[in-house]
Amino acid sequence: MADIAGGAHGSVLRAEATPGAGASVSSPRRLPVGAEFAEGVVHFRLWAPRRKWVEVVIESGPNKGVSVPLAPERDGYFSGQAPGEAGVLYRFRLDGGAELLADPASRFQPDGPHGPSQVVDPAFPWTDRAWKGPDPHRAVVYEMHVGTFTAEGRWWSAEEHLPALRDLGATIVEVMPVADFPGRFGWGYDGVNLFAPTRLYGRPDDFRHFVDHAHRLGLGVILDVVYNHLGPDGNRLTEFSDHYFTDRYECEWGQAINFDGPNSEPVRDFMIANARYWIEEFHLDGLRLDATQQIFDSSPSHVVAEIAAAARDAGREHGRSVYLVAENEPQDVRVVRPSDLGGFGLDAMWNDDFHHSADVSARGQSRAYLSGYRGSPQEFISLAKHGFLYQGQRYKWQGKCRGTPTTGLEPDHFVNYVQNHDQIANTGRGDRIHATTSPGRLRVLTTLLILTPGTPMLFQGQEFAASSRFTYFADHKPDLARLVRKGRTEFVSQFPNLATSAMKAEMPTPDALATFRSCVVNHSERLGNAHAEVLALHRDLIRLRALDPVFSVAHRKCVDGAILSHDALVLRYTGRNEDRLLLVNFGYDLCLESPAEPLLAAPIGAAWRILWSSEHPRYGGTGTPPIESDEGWFLPAHSAVVLTSA
Repeated sequence: MADIAGGAHGSVLRAEATPGAGASVSSPRRLPVGAEFAEGVVHFRLWAPRRKWVEVVIESGPNKGVSVPLAPERDGYFSGQAPGEAGVLYRFRLDGGAELLADPASRFQPDGPHGPSQVVDPAFPWTDRAWKGPDPHRAVVYEMHVGTFTAEGRWWSAEEHLPALRDLGATIVEVMPVADFPGRFGWGYDGVNLFAPTRLYGRPDDFRHFVDHAHRLGLGVILDVVYNHLGPDGNRLTEFSDHYFTDRYECEWGQAINFDGPNSEPVRDFMIANARYWIEEFHLDGLRLDATQQIFDSSPSHVVAEIAAAARDAGREHGRSVYLVAENEPQDVRVVRPSDLGGFGLDAMWNDDFHHSADVSARGQSRAYLSGYRGSPQEFISLAKHGFLYQGQRYKWQGKCRGTPTTGLEPDHFVNYVQNHDQIANTGRGDRIHATTSPGRLRVLTTLLILTPGTPMLFQGQEFAASSRFTYFADHKPDLARLVRKGRTEFVSQFPNLATSAMKAEMPTPDALATFRSCVVNHSERLGNAHAEVLALHRDLIRLRALDPVFSVAHRKCVDGAILSHDALVLRYTGRNEDRLLLVNFGYDLCLESPAEPLLAAPIGAAWRILWSSEHPRYGGTGTPPIESDEGWFLPAHSAVVLTSA
């Protein structure tokens, strides 16, 4: 019988096969399911409690056409082994039926989810033995969609731009989901082969090479994973078991996954093993868990906590730290609380509050889910001091209270951004923020993003104001494509301007190849004059954040703030021997003859001087006159200025 060992729910981390039909010797396994190759033998293991008989059909190589019966184990598992080699194609036949199905834990699908699975040898000539993982306290995250990051849309072409990301100052590349999905293009959130990196971007070893090269450059790589639902096309899990999904919860994007109902332990094991797989076999530095509020689990030990523990165990076994991030729309800080305090033990959470305030400030539109924000100076002060804005207050748009208190949490628990894949696409036409605000205001918001306490995240091309849009795209079959178009139109119609017939006519068609191609980043723009100014802004700010003796303090909690006017604010950062002032003005030129604000007072025996200004001509600004003089304080319109007391 299988030797299953795990946590509170028997989470499988290792398993041994039982000899039987198709299994001649006991074979140690790295993970509980899938095809594993070693020394000329392929070992197969599958959970299929719906079935009485399972056989693996070899579809390539010397044994093409051979069927190997798998031996039943307890709890609905089947296992066995056969002579074989890496690269062999195979599928499963269930109960003697005519249809052949891909392996639910396939490591690669060369022809997509509807084709055969391929045996993969995970051996790879890694060169990152000395790599210990990124420092979460100094993280600068860069979100990337591999398919649109370059014109070629491949791992190797994305890899060519990693030195530019290192030079920018990014420390972690966050790759949008790569679990294989049908069609020629997509965001990746409708993946159906969770262990198989999509063939659209290359082979598994191309992904490994990307990670290995990133590590040589000092960059970490984390992967966006989706454990709350599977895509609608190519998902055949119910052919193997009725227990993968549940109707007891309502998921926004399809059937909820069964993490706490009858026969849920193998489902939990599947997802936990998947998290461990990416860390172990691809040397990834962590994961970003999509929409954790839609991972439903009433068990004493939440599956997200078990996923986090398994991922950290895998990292420790390789001598590396692991960085774990969650998306959680309700802003439940239990996600980042330590496990001994009842939390899930992740490192950070996406902070929609920061985006929403920044977006309203940039565009001046407070609509739909942005309606609870004003982009005011007070909001940015509160973001700097408290992380989330909503910590249990009533959120009128949802008609309920939102958020939880952040007391005791360090700033780096909050991942801040002014753009990400969702928020750009939710503008309807995929307009980036620089295209809908003034250059000065863009510089101000960029300054706040990078210098505000918290972990800043950039979306691909943001650092040089890429002209490409980013909208929703998904290549589906015609009937499904029509439903997706309809659903997408209904979703963005929560914004009254996007609900008009004129704007609906402008909405890009998600399944059109032209829509996908319009989102491809043009890296040659980095060299263009206007783009170079934005790039210099990002690069210099990230360098200031990393090297300045005050801004670079790992735990930047010594910050206070005050409103200077309806459109202006000051943040004061207290260092060990010196202070910094960050002055921000979203409005017209501001003159303060006698500012009655103690945060503006210089330390005894010191005086303020300009350390950095967003209005420097290097960034496309018009210059910065003296901030403090005998006439009072002067802050230029649409500017951010850093003063030092040193």
